[in-house]
Amino acid sequence: MAQLESHQTKDYTNMEHENFVLYRGVQYPEAEMLQRSRDFYEWLNQRRSVRVFSDRPVPREVIDNIIMAASTAPSGAHKQPWTFCVVSDPAIKTAIREAAEAEEYTNYHGRMSDEWLADLRPFGTDEHKPFLEIAPYLIVVFKKSYDVVNGERQKCYYVNESVGLACGLLLAAVHHAGLVALTHTPSPMNFLQKILNRPEHEKPFLLIPVGYPADGAQVPDLRRKQKADVVVYY
Repeated sequence: MAQLESHQTKDYTNMEHENFVLYRGVQYPEAEMLQRSRDFYEWLNQRRSVRVFSDRPVPREVIDNIIMAASTAPSGAHKQPWTFCVVSDPAIKTAIREAAEAEEYTNYHGRMSDEWLADLRPFGTDEHKPFLEIAPYLIVVFKKSYDVVNGERQKCYYVNESVGLACGLLLAAVHHAGLVALTHTPSPMNFLQKILNRPEHEKPFLLIPVGYPADGAQVPDLRRKQKADVVVYY
């Protein structure tokens, strides 16, 4: 243990690494750290998935900032295997809605098991997805199985994990901006690749409407799991 503690307190400031820079993070006194962590949890705990959107415009720069915040996510070997396609064109949104509803109709009328349908019942969902046309923006997140740089294929690593982390940050950034979002997954989603004319190595991961909630928007009265249900210390 003494050897481990010695390693942990080792001074790395004079060590030189090629292509490394000095980390300049922010640290807080313990009391402030505790308060900040509590405030952030309580604020983020107010985030909800919303299915009824307003068509109220959102500045494009806000969406840019949200996506760039998402793109700070860690990724395997820093490959950043994601593309965020932002759709605001009404004709494209209509095409996406029509294709999504066709898949969802099949899901709700055959693909989904009775158990799955029962689990969805409290949310009041069905194959109708008007939010895909009403929300001012649809952010379609694509994952890259590989990248193409200067015409050469480059492998990507831990793609699902990396893109999932980026989507989590995106949802937090949407909430931070005072907007709402919905993680929509009309499976299968290959139609998104065709409608948006994305290359073969990009596959749709999530379809996320973003905007303001409609006036009087309601959400299910749900409770998140408590600390004892999600945390195990060793």
